[in-house]
Amino acid sequence: MTDRVKIEKIEPLSRHWAKLDRYIISYTRRDGSVDRLVREVHDHGHGACVLPYDRRRGTVLLVRQFRLPAYLNDTDGFIIEVCAGLLDGDDPAVCAKREAEEELGFRLSHLRQMASTFMTPGAVTERLTMFLADYDHAARIGAGGGHAHEGEDIEILELPFAEVRKMMKDGLIIDAKTVMLIMFLERELGLPPL
Repeated sequence: MTDRVKIEKIEPLSRHWAKLDRYIISYTRRDGSVDRLVREVHDHGHGACVLPYDRRRGTVLLVRQFRLPAYLNDTDGFIIEVCAGLLDGDDPAVCAKREAEEELGFRLSHLRQMASTFMTPGAVTERLTMFLADYDHAARIGAGGGHAHEGEDIEILELPFAEVRKMMKDGLIIDAKTVMLIMFLERELGLPPL
């Protein structure tokens, strides 16, 4: 299939917070005709995310933080989501554990990979590896909240999983990676959809 795509030109558009390039490609359609396509591609690296679950208490750890693109699209911008971060050269599991310590203030155990997906393959290169993990309060190692010098202002939410499922159903949790991990945890626990 790769012989159907030929990159003719790459034009750098931005090299600030992320890399943004304009690609001009020749694309051979299934019928043999050739189209010349122009696409802009956003690249800020690959990432990992994790939904920690406390089996004894039936709770999960989530974060709430401001997301400008959501703010620009008819929300207040404060999105409830699983903790996540860029790999920065690390293995996805190492990244997920690091982000949980930085954002949530917890050391996780029994990390299990659920999926590795492209969340927006039409415009973004990021591949996101998703995990479930266990936590308990004896493994709390800090306050969490992220790094202020990175622009992070993260509120930690510890909520009953039953409440989180209802929030997802009611449209209060709208982040794709979070919805997916909630559904993976439902499946793991043998819970029927709401």
